[in-house]
This record gives sequence, C-alpha cells and structure tokens, in this order.
Amino acid sequence: MSDRIILLNPGPTNVSKAVIDAAAGPLFCHREPEYFTLQDEVRERLVRVMDLDPAVWTAVLIAGSGTSAMESMILAGVPAGKTLLVSDNGVYGDRIVKIATAHGIPVEAVTQPWTEATDPALLAGRCEGRDDFGALCVIHHETTTGLLNPVAECGAVAKKYGLNFLVDSVSGLAGDPLDLEAANVDIVAGTGGKNFQGMPALSFCYARREKLEEARAWSPRSVYLDFVNLYDKQEKRGTPFTPAVPFVVSLRQALIELEEETVAGRIARYCEAARFLREGYESIGLPLWLPAGTPLSNCLTTIRLPEGKTYTGLHDYLKERGFVIYAGQGRIEAEAFRIANMGNVAREDYQRLLDTLREWVEA
Repeated sequence: MSDRIILLNPGPTNVSKAVIDAAAGPLFCHREPEYFTLQDEVRERLVRVMDLDPAVWTAVLIAGSGTSAMESMILAGVPAGKTLLVSDNGVYGDRIVKIATAHGIPVEAVTQPWTEATDPALLAGRCEGRDDFGALCVIHHETTTGLLNPVAECGAVAKKYGLNFLVDSVSGLAGDPLDLEAANVDIVAGTGGKNFQGMPALSFCYARREKLEEARAWSPRSVYLDFVNLYDKQEKRGTPFTPAVPFVVSLRQALIELEEETVAGRIARYCEAARFLREGYESIGLPLWLPAGTPLSNCLTTIRLPEGKTYTGLHDYLKERGFVIYAGQGRIEAEAFRIANMGNVAREDYQRLLDTLREWVEA
C-alpha cells in the first residue's frame, strides 16, 4: 500500500501541514482566557472570510460533525408550533426530516427524484394557502449525488411566505458559490472538515443575530445542541461544554489559509479541478451518474460503475495506490461511486488518479 494517501472522500479532506501541526500542538484548558481569545478570533474570522456584516451575522462553534450543525440549525430555526418544510432530493434532505421527527417538530417534505434539482415552484405550491409552515430547509450541495440545488431561488420562496430559511451547506460552503444575503438565508450549517480545509469533528453555523433572538421563545429543544445557549456563552467568552480545543486551533490556521486564497479563489480552484476530472472520467469511459445538464457541485462527482465491476474492487485497487474514494450512498450504492475534489490536492495527483482509473477500467 502507498505510504501517501490522497483523500478523495467528501471530508475529512487533505489539509496543509500547518493545519495538522496546529492540531497537534500543546493542549490548554478551555476555561482559561487564552482559549476564549482563540474562540473569539475563530468566530470573527469565520464571519470575515464570508464577507458578512458582524452586526447582522454571527458564527457559533459546535463540537461535532456537520450533522450536529444541521441538528442545531433545525432546533433553532423552526418556530414553536410551526411546521418545517424540507426539500428532499437525496440522503441529506431525508436526514433533515429525520432530525425534525426525532425532536417532535412537525415536518413535511417535497420529495423529488435524486436526479433533479429542487424545484422552487413545487415549494411555493406547497406553501400556497398554508399558514402552518414556519421554516423552509434546503440542501445546498446534495452530497449523495453531487447535485447543486438553487438556494437563492428557494430563498425567494421562503421570503415570499414569511418563513425562516435554513440551509445545509456542510459540503457546499467555500466550495460552491453562496451569497447568504442575496439568498435570504437565516441560518446555514457548515463544517471545518470539508471545503474550509480544517480538521473534522468541528462544525459551525452562521446565523442572523435577530433570528437567534427570536429563537429564545422556543429554546431549548436540546441540551448539547441548544444553539441559543452556545451563542450566549460564546458571546460572553465562555463555553457551556468542553470544546474540541485542538480543532479550534487548527481551524484558525485553516481560516488564515482560506483568507489568503479567498473564498472566490478556492471556489475557482475546485471548479477547475472538477472540470479536469470530469473530462477525464468521460474519456476513460466512466460516465457521470447525473444526467447531462444537471447542476453539479464543484466539490464531488458521482460516477457510474462499469458493468461487471464492483465498488469494493475499485476501492481496494485505488487504496493500494494511495487514493481513498467513497461508495455510492443509499439506493444507488450498487451502481455508483463518488470522488470528491475537496481539500489540498495538487493537479499532478488528480492526473495520477485518472491514470490509475484508466488502468483499472482496462484491466
């Protein structure tokens, strides 16, 4: 097996040596002033790197995977006694439904095929004549398939019907364009371990401060994931629970690197990598799973398995040669696999991947 592993799964991603070194530094107590100074800096950098107004927006750190940010967002974003409307065209839309259901929050889904982007007209049609909806949730990048949903158009629907607009952009932020203000987003879930090129298991949400004030009326719905409590404690240089201290340190370094590259620069780099790889897949005889014309994320591609080939065989062949990829998810597990192009990966590594895939196809 190769000593050097290139992660081509959608998080954790390959990160710089400086990010790894930051996480491996000496521990310090999370109740001391030096931690709170770090926490303040990271939250400020998160807001600044997305070019948000700090008087309007805040970033709240959550020790947990991206799903913890999704769950915290739902608990804070759906008003008491109201129903959550979810666009469901993949595993992560379905996960939002499961989160709401687990917490006893009324939820309805507008379900579409996994090959189709969210249709804002269907969402608007569901809202027409209804006064029981309180929030709309959409997945930005549906990592099940690599499909990109029209967030801004969905935000216009939320605004028209007076709904809080919640967005899961765990695998989209800093990899695919998303203007939170222009899209009328109220709360968005993100994570450090994907396009921000930090370590996994530290997530965050961006939220409009006014929406967190409104959420006091129905908070708390959880102990650990109470967004309002996390916000209040972090605003006052505190923390309700033990944070992921090494990963907060490493996220600081990742944000420094993102500020240097700029979000626009990173998106452009990912976009070019996706173009290069997709042209390569097609030339090898590995067709994309989504139909032509489907809006695709810059961050991940779902590919059809060739007839007579198995994912296990492909996975093991690539891992022996230094690459880790991802299986298809849910109902497409047997017919597809996924390759992400997130993280700190060089063009020559992508070319070597294509060469290796060609060898596997022709073997």
